[in-house]
Amino acid sequence: MIKLKPIMFLFFVFVTATANAQYPGWTNYTCGQHVKAIADSGNELWIGTYGGGLVKMNKTTGEMTFYNRSNSGLPDNNVRALTYDGSNIWIGTTGGLAKFDGINWTVYNTSNSGLPYDEVRSIEIEDSNIWIGTDDFYGDLGGLAKFDGKNWIVYDTSNSGLPCNRVSTLAIEGNNIWIGTCGGGLAKFDGTNWTVFNSLPSNEVSALAIEGNNIWVGTQDRGLAKFDGTNWTVYNTSNSGLPSNHLLSLAITESNIWIGTTGGLAKFDGTNWTVCDTSNSGLPDNDVTALAIEENNIWIGTYYGSGGSGRLAKFDGTNWTVFNLSLPGSVVYALGIEENNKWIGTSVGGLGKFNGKNWAVYNRTNSGLPDNWVRTLEIEGSNIWIGTSVCGLAKFDGTNWTVFNTSNSDLPDNEVRALKIEGSNIWIGTMDGLAKFDGTNWTVYNTSNSGLPYDEVRSIAIEDSNIWIGTGGGGLAKFDGTNWTVFNTSNSGLPDNCVFTLAIEGGNKWIGTEHGGLAKFDGTNWTVFNESNSGLPNNFVFALAIKGSNIWIGTFDEYGAGASGLAKFDGTNWTVFKTSNSGLPDNDIYALGIEGSSLWIGTGGGLAVYNMVGVEESSISVLPGRDVATLQFRGNPFIKSTVISYSLPVKTKISLKLYDISGSCVKTLVNGEKPAGTYTVTFPSKGLSTGIYFATLTTDEFKLTKKLILMK
Repeated sequence: MIKLKPIMFLFFVFVTATANAQYPGWTNYTCGQHVKAIADSGNELWIGTYGGGLVKMNKTTGEMTFYNRSNSGLPDNNVRALTYDGSNIWIGTTGGLAKFDGINWTVYNTSNSGLPYDEVRSIEIEDSNIWIGTDDFYGDLGGLAKFDGKNWIVYDTSNSGLPCNRVSTLAIEGNNIWIGTCGGGLAKFDGTNWTVFNSLPSNEVSALAIEGNNIWVGTQDRGLAKFDGTNWTVYNTSNSGLPSNHLLSLAITESNIWIGTTGGLAKFDGTNWTVCDTSNSGLPDNDVTALAIEENNIWIGTYYGSGGSGRLAKFDGTNWTVFNLSLPGSVVYALGIEENNKWIGTSVGGLGKFNGKNWAVYNRTNSGLPDNWVRTLEIEGSNIWIGTSVCGLAKFDGTNWTVFNTSNSDLPDNEVRALKIEGSNIWIGTMDGLAKFDGTNWTVYNTSNSGLPYDEVRSIAIEDSNIWIGTGGGGLAKFDGTNWTVFNTSNSGLPDNCVFTLAIEGGNKWIGTEHGGLAKFDGTNWTVFNESNSGLPNNFVFALAIKGSNIWIGTFDEYGAGASGLAKFDGTNWTVFKTSNSGLPDNDIYALGIEGSSLWIGTGGGLAVYNMVGVEESSISVLPGRDVATLQFRGNPFIKSTVISYSLPVKTKISLKLYDISGSCVKTLVNGEKPAGTYTVTFPSKGLSTGIYFATLTTDEFKLTKKLILMK
């Protein structure tokens, strides 16, 4: 039996450490569709998700830190395997193997190491060796690798007794490594000899666990098998209490085996079966994809869950605790910004609420939300209004849900595309007209009873007593409560009659269109910006936001080629952000929201937050009576050079890096392990321009950033 190796951490500060981000100033929140792996490192639990990257959770406080491709060295957001070696977390992804020591990332893949294939399905630790199971679903690559920190040895069907190169699961028993494969059954390797077992109920092995002299084997389609070295015993839905023959995970406690299946979680004590599922327990989903044992608790990773995304549960034998790990959907269509909460509307995943640390998820299953596809959001005091794709309009006051649709109200259509609050009224743009609702009465405007030029309403903006309405084919309309004025490609400088988004800045109306780019209208003159005459990355403008003299423009590539992105225009200069030069998780931008200096960005690959003023200084809250690392400068502002001094209260891994105002790293000054003490490093200004820079000291426990000013 492999036991978890707990380690005690000594905390000196309360602060969340972040990874060595490629693009400081960016934070990403991705959607992990389901939990694939769990590893325990003592005070922290590591959770690997499929699509959402890696999550580190403090088991005491519940605080979570998210790692993904954009904000860390994680090679891929699809995490399949995790293990902890006492100092490092090893992460198997569909893009290779990563090692993370809390500060530094090391990535191994087929191009820089002996790893036989980049899709890593399983990892096990044996003394100083790392065993890695890889899986090439479509070909003959893959196999088993052993890595001792320097050298790689690869075992595959051509050079060993491995029966199949698709290695799905591993387990260590003394000097033996047991290898489960997809299609080749089970193999045992003692370092010299190979033994292949074909007496299994199925050659599709999905999970392994060691219990004394027994090895438990989970299969993908034929149930569970126990092998004592001589005899096989098979358990399935026909002869036992196993809830499903499709097994996904296994874990062993002293007297029980826990079995994750597609039909729930089963516990077997050798005689009796106990099954937990969504109907009789707090299990969030019946597909149990990962298990980990921690003293009296069992940690359970599931697929989707009632929250619509990867969910984690803890069961202490009596009580269930469920954790929402991430954004409920990958495609973020709508944003609602409050001081303490951010509301995120997704396609198919429902509505998420994020308070800066934890997620709450609302969907059709667990709330009064009528539809999991949220198109638009608007906040009115303590109420949030939610426009859905096919089920109408919902209002949520934090406790109660009220739903308005074509059956119970005068809402003209159940597909709600736009919302805007004006005093006590809410204006609602639907696919069949515009509605105004004052809390009691409905007024509907359409092409047959008003000057609305087109019934498909895509966007709404308020300017004093005027309502500006962008339509899906009739251009732009202005309504002052009595009169209608219509602007289209025939009678104005509007470049396209399909208006997706609107923003008001002073006397200027900014208009984002489907194929004509961006237009600015000051009430008299029209100015059009497109791919040909400006830095706009795509003529399909989906979202707009204004901060000071800057307009932020989210674009969309309808052909799926990635020819889109986020643009900033200050009236003269264009700056374009893409996945290739920023922390954006995806180039398609669907929603934008501003809170202070933070730009919240809804994309086709999750949610991003960008600090519009670049890197900021950080502060640290110190526990009473504890020492904390310090960071100081001798010479700030400086001209030719400055001396940076830092002190460490304990031995720790550290990095000291210098960033420019945009968040790009311009110099790594220190990177390694240091004993407790005070250190200095001289930093010369050669090659740098006059301006503001930030020195960032990162240790095992925290990150501290301070500002430097270079004057030449």
